[in-house]
Amino acid sequence: MDIAGLATRIRDSSYIFPLIESTHVFGLAMVFGTIAIIDLRLLGFASSRRSFKRMASDTLKWTWVAFVITAATGALMFTTNASVYYHNFFFRTKMLMLVLAGINMVAFELTAGRSIHRWDNAPAAPLAGKTTAVLSLVIWTSIIFLGREIGFTTSRAAVIAPPPADLNFDNLFDNIPTGDSPQSEPPKGK
Repeated sequence: MDIAGLATRIRDSSYIFPLIESTHVFGLAMVFGTIAIIDLRLLGFASSRRSFKRMASDTLKWTWVAFVITAATGALMFTTNASVYYHNFFFRTKMLMLVLAGINMVAFELTAGRSIHRWDNAPAAPLAGKTTAVLSLVIWTSIIFLGREIGFTTSRAAVIAPPPADLNFDNLFDNIPTGDSPQSEPPKGK
């Protein structure tokens, strides 16, 4: 089956699209939850008595599994209405925020990540680590809100033509028979 056929099948199914969308939301919740654990540790608000390296090792594998699930389901949803999603402001902004999340991760690795051996058991990361943690929380929260807005601003429904400009809504119901008016007689000869 080609991509267009798969997209049509997903789009036209009563069950497949909601299942994919639910899996996407579940995956995103896991991505955000595991990233929040890391970011709160960097800020010193959670698990501050635990080694950062150990906690990150235990947590980030789940982040990557969830991210792969979320990216795959997101790609499947995108194929169902690609031209609409591509031109949607919130979709484009969400994609930009995902890129910024990746840049922020690289920034952490190039700054505080290089000196983990010095602060691994400290209650919080140095300023660079805290800064990337705050940015990470803001970026991922934005991604969640932008994703929700995509759902509110796109539709798979058919486009209905607007009513004619000369339509008078005051006269819209004038020709509807009521129980009080006499009914016309059927034509004679039939």
